[in-house]
Amino acid sequence: MNKFLLKALVLASVSFATVANAQFRTRNRMDRLEDFDQKKISWGFYLNGNMIDYKIVLDPRYGMYENHNLVSSKESTSFGAGLIAKFRLNDYLDVRVEPGLQFAQRQLTFNTDTNAQYQDGSLTNPPFAPIALTEKDRVREIKSTLVDIPVLLELHGERWYNSRPYVAAGVNYIVNLQSNSDSADDNLQQTFRSTTHNFAWSAEMGIQFYFNKFKLTPAIRGTFFMNNEMVSDNAATPPYWSAAVSTLQTRAIMFVLKFE
Repeated sequence: MNKFLLKALVLASVSFATVANAQFRTRNRMDRLEDFDQKKISWGFYLNGNMIDYKIVLDPRYGMYENHNLVSSKESTSFGAGLIAKFRLNDYLDVRVEPGLQFAQRQLTFNTDTNAQYQDGSLTNPPFAPIALTEKDRVREIKSTLVDIPVLLELHGERWYNSRPYVAAGVNYIVNLQSNSDSADDNLQQTFRSTTHNFAWSAEMGIQFYFNKFKLTPAIRGTFFMNNEMVSDNAATPPYWSAAVSTLQTRAIMFVLKFE
């Protein structure tokens, strides 16, 4: 199991046990923030840790060799933060808009030296001059600053003591501020390019805990890009990089702490 995910699960379990002990014990128990969820509009903020990676679909010609994948992705951990605006629809449904800023760094490795065999070209691919790939050519450290704007429909149960479970799902509009999509350079000059404007879907589940002054919500969210983020290399660039990838899509698992 991924070390970050294991640590997140342990932290979540300890936090849940501590909060649950305070929230669920019946001796001298009082309902807290009883009118909080009756507000038409409420506000808050959140902090999150991410486990982020790429889902890759390889080109069968340039991305594979004798059933071996020539391109691989290394997952990483990252963090983010954002604001919460919640609009009450009824006793069981809310709409939430949670604009945030996410920071990520991922690594792609292109072991595509064998593509030199296609140097003579074909009916669909022009010939090219092979090059010897160095370590700098093979590895791409991809830094991303993502402006994430999810719109989620939340379905929650009734309060049980000072807690309430919920599930939510919706769509995201995501802007990658470090996409390099307008750069004239490409992977031949060690510049990795991806799309600036992206769309994703998200699903989330968690438990809301009510305290005297605020509501705390630990949650797990999955976010999955729907569009292909890969920007093709320039026509004169040999097929060692973008040509080896048919589809590239970000996927992230987030541990979120919300304060309202």
